[in-house]
Amino acid sequence: MDYFVLIIAAIFVNNIVLAQYLGNCPFIGTSKESGVAMGMGLAVVFVATMAAAITWCVQRFLLMPNDLAYLQTITFILVIAALVQFVEMFLKKVVPPLYKSLGIFLPLITTNCAVLGIAIICQREEFTLVETILFSIASGVGFMLALVVLASIRERLDLARVPVSLRGTPLALIMAGLMSLAFFAFKGMAS
Repeated sequence: MDYFVLIIAAIFVNNIVLAQYLGNCPFIGTSKESGVAMGMGLAVVFVATMAAAITWCVQRFLLMPNDLAYLQTITFILVIAALVQFVEMFLKKVVPPLYKSLGIFLPLITTNCAVLGIAIICQREEFTLVETILFSIASGVGFMLALVVLASIRERLDLARVPVSLRGTPLALIMAGLMSLAFFAFKGMAS
């Protein structure tokens, strides 16, 4: 039952982008089309899960035994950068249209604070490896859920009559704020 609560909390209650405010750049930048949003979300789920699992091992078996915990952030960034390079090469070879549509945002996963945040939260909460994997998958799914919902809203709003001054990023930020408020309703689930 604890795993179920961990998963629900990561997706809804402590959503990495709407409640913890991490990963806003790719959240706003890739939320113009649902297909691109889904691809970015899946890439974040994969990278976050792999990064959290690898960084958990690095922290437990390399940094902590050798009193190198102060190197945590730089080590985690290097692990994430290597994983993103792998994902980028994979998408370029296997799914070229998705690779092109993600554009600059795919390499930005390297500096996506949501991915780094997930890895650091797993260490801060002292999760086991299983909890780390479940939390990172659920956090990635929460990121993807928020991204796809915002993309769907933005696609719908493209058909609406919107004042010129609100088109694009301003309206996306307003919608993200309203979604964040809606997700705060899930805070009652944690009590």
